Amino acid sequence: MSRVVRRDVYFDEPGAVNTDSVVEAVVGRVKETGIKHVVVASTSGKTALKFAKALRDKAKVYSVSNETVIPEIRKELEDLKVTVFEKVPCVLSTPKTKTVMNAFYTLGQGFKVAVECALIATDKGVLDPYKDCISVGGTGDGADTAIICRATSLRQMFGKDMDRRLEVREIIAMPKKKKWWE
Repeated sequence: MSRVVRRDVYFDEPGAVNTDSVVEAVVGRVKETGIKHVVVASTSGKTALKFAKALRDKAKVYSVSNETVIPEIRKELEDLKVTVFEKVPCVLSTPKTKTVMNAFYTLGQGFKVAVECALIATDKGVLDPYKDCISVGGTGDGADTAIICRATSLRQMFGKDMDRRLEVREIIAMPKKKKWWE
């Protein structure tokens, strides 16, 4: 039986103050694992830009925003070959998905957002289904959570085929304290 020993990062508080540490942890995990796809939640595009610069020539970065990315930042992202998705609905923040959302919130808002971004990127066709990716989310602004998960579609997340379901394989970074949203 094999085992893997890795260094994970846990923060006392959630929020944007953790962004640079999450970038550093993700860069390290990309080097360790060879995973080549990183999905980043980034409303304005600023957080995705930090990851894109740090991961240049190491991994493909995808930016997912539920709003419009700042045009100048979008241009920089595109120059760095980042695929940008704007005005994407939060698929785990609907009345139908409230129970799932609250279950993921027990691990933090950033955790829920990271899972959501992996689902969105898979549904958009940029992630190969059933392959590992790194996904990054945050609590409010910036990034405070990063995970490795098996990319899958929203439809397959809890599907009958166990080999196609969502699996969170590793937590790279996460805040210990959670922020609950009403």
